[in-house]
This record gives sequence, C-alpha cells and structure tokens, in this order.
Amino acid sequence: MIVSINQPAYLPWLGYFERIALSDLHVVLDHVQFEKNSFTNRNKIRTAAGELWLTVPLSTKGRFGNLEINRLAFAPNNSWQKKHWDTLNQTYKKAPFFRQYASAYEKLYETEWTSFMSMIRAFLEQQLSDLEITTKLVYSSELKTAGTKSDLLLNLCRNTGATQYLSGAMGRGYLDERIFSEAGISVIYQSYKHPEYRQHHGGFKPCMGILDLIFNEGPRSLSILLNNNTVDQ
Repeated sequence: MIVSINQPAYLPWLGYFERIALSDLHVVLDHVQFEKNSFTNRNKIRTAAGELWLTVPLSTKGRFGNLEINRLAFAPNNSWQKKHWDTLNQTYKKAPFFRQYASAYEKLYETEWTSFMSMIRAFLEQQLSDLEITTKLVYSSELKTAGTKSDLLLNLCRNTGATQYLSGAMGRGYLDERIFSEAGISVIYQSYKHPEYRQHHGGFKPCMGILDLIFNEGPRSLSILLNNNTVDQ
C-alpha cells in the first residue's frame, strides 16, 4: 500500500493533490509545529494583475515553538472569509467552470468555523471531491504517533500499514532511507512536472492554488493533474 504524508495547507497547489492521487492512503500531518510563512495558511491565486496571496490570519503571537497545527486558532475580529470569497468571485467569475463550483465554496466561506483545522478539513474534502480523487485520508493528530523527522514518518507508515512511502522530491535531502529499508518499507519519490492549462486571464503562471485549476478546467482537472506524473525509486 502506497502512503503519502503532508502537512495541511490552505488552497494547496497542484503537486499537493497529485501526490494524494498517487497514494492509496494519505496522512494529513496536523500534529507538528506550525511554521511561520509556510503554505499552511496561505496560497496564491492568479488575478488579472498577476499573482495574489490569500492568507488566513491566525492567532500566533507569543505561541511559536509550542503551536501544533491542529491547535491553530483564527485571529479575532477579522473578516478574512468575506474578503477571500469576494476576491475569488471577482477574480474567477468569468472562468469557464466557476459557476459550476461557486455555490459549494461560497457556502464554505460563509460557515462560522470553530477552528482552523475544521475549516481545512472541509475545504480539502470539497477539493478532493471536485477533483474526483478517492484516496482515503487520515489525520496524524488522531493516530497518536510519536517521533520526529524521519522517525515520525516511518512510525506513521508503520501505523497505517504502508509497504511504500511516497515522499515529495525534497525528501531526498533529509529522509533516512535506511530505517525505512530495515522496516521493510520502500521509499519512492514524487517527480513532479507542472502541467500547463488554460488560465482565463491569458498566458500561464504555474504554482497557483488548486482552485485556479478547478475553476478554469472543471471536470478535466484530474486528467491534467496526472498528465505528467511519475515516481522515482
């Protein structure tokens, strides 16, 4: 069984979903420390003027170093949900498939979320449904798995019955393949080649959040996502 592991992200980029699609089971790594300026709470969309960051404001002051992702809370008194939806609506209202998916996302942005992770879960489930990706998800905070770095990843693989661990390409620089081999789990790496697709503002800019693909390509999104997929030993 192929298992992949990744930290949660807000409106993740295409490569995030490609790795999930290539897996039999995906672990959302939500019990590790939140890193400032990561993609956990922000990502980019393509506007007529170029790239634009959408960032979810969080309550983090004085909490870094003791702030697990699954305990993140929203910054108080902030109207980010309305601002993000208004921006998405203005940016993509003329995209070919925006109307097909708009009502589901409008509802998500109107929901009063009790926590950051409850919001992330709902968005991720909607995006996987839109992409028709059926990979099973589990959350590391519910697995109660100990360890750090490679040991943590190995323990998560053991706890989920993995026979293969699908790592991101960056894993080549830090992953201790020896301990996986000793545990009888082979390591394979995502070899991601970003596909090009139509963007209604013209031209093409890669590495946008997944909604850019969904709103522009609709039902074709999964085939585009997997068009160039490969894995390396």
